[in-house]
Amino acid sequence: MIWLTWRQFRIPGAALFGALAALAAILALTGPGLADDYATGISACGNESGGCGDFVDRFFDDNQSTFLAVTALVLLLPALIGLFWGAPLFTRELETGTHRLVWNQSITRTRWLTVKLGITGLAAMAAGGLGSLAVTWWASTFDQAGAVEDFPRLSAMVFDARGVVPIAYSAFAFALGVTVGMLVRRSLPAMAITLVAFAAIQVAMPTLVRPHLLPPTRATVELSPSILDGLGRNPNTGLIHIQVKAPDPGGWLLSSQTVDASGNAVDSIPVSMSSGPCGPSEPPAPGTAGTPDDPMSKCLTEINRLGYREQLTYHAPTRFWPFQWVESGIYTALALCLVGFCFWWIRRRLS
Repeated sequence: MIWLTWRQFRIPGAALFGALAALAAILALTGPGLADDYATGISACGNESGGCGDFVDRFFDDNQSTFLAVTALVLLLPALIGLFWGAPLFTRELETGTHRLVWNQSITRTRWLTVKLGITGLAAMAAGGLGSLAVTWWASTFDQAGAVEDFPRLSAMVFDARGVVPIAYSAFAFALGVTVGMLVRRSLPAMAITLVAFAAIQVAMPTLVRPHLLPPTRATVELSPSILDGLGRNPNTGLIHIQVKAPDPGGWLLSSQTVDASGNAVDSIPVSMSSGPCGPSEPPAPGTAGTPDDPMSKCLTEINRLGYREQLTYHAPTRFWPFQWVESGIYTALALCLVGFCFWWIRRRLS
């Protein structure tokens, strides 16, 4: 049975692991060069007028498309496993009826399912782990650069392609494909349903479930350049609208609300923009950005003096690994439930 399963799996397995090997080779060739370019730029940017911030922005902007493409490959990997490994695993035999031939040759249904799920399922988890490992190593340079602000590790795109969750995603996608294939018993419909279902779950998890897996941090803070993400002025109405980010670099901001001195929520802040700290001013002098002499800092100081504060709900960047383990446990449990259902279905309902 093991030999038969290997014979049936060797072509799709070789195709995917061959693609992963090619990806790993490309990353191994380009990764050291990116790291050297970044290290060289950081060592020399201290003498530039804009400082290292300008170099980091340029470095990430120049390589952003590559970063996104490599990340997308790992995001697609579990879906491909469920689509091409999971869904057709049993539907091909169910469509042709060859499963009955196996069952009539002293191979029980339980053993048939165990061997197929065991070999292909372990291969699926290995593929997810290898893809995540290669991209995590290659993208470490970007984690030191602009990705901290633009694509923090807790953001959905980066989080889903790093750490241990791709292993759990791959196991779940494979089990989902197998389950759908057993129920539908037709390869193409099973592949389509698997893709749609897995995509829907992957969208629902970061938006509806993940924010609540761990209790968030809630804080009321003064406005400062470190949390400011945008400031809109309307000279006609004299109102300022504040946009903020998580106070810790790389944190995940869930919600924010500006409140006045009485604690009432406000959408905008009335303040004079014709004169005073928030009035017209000259561009900041080089090196004064974020300092008390910066016009933006003076305006924020005035807003704080008026009693306005920002109520934040966020997850700190240190939550990355706790979220990874909790979410991996959820997907692993779901995969095991699907596998258990498959064993029940094959013994009770499948003929």
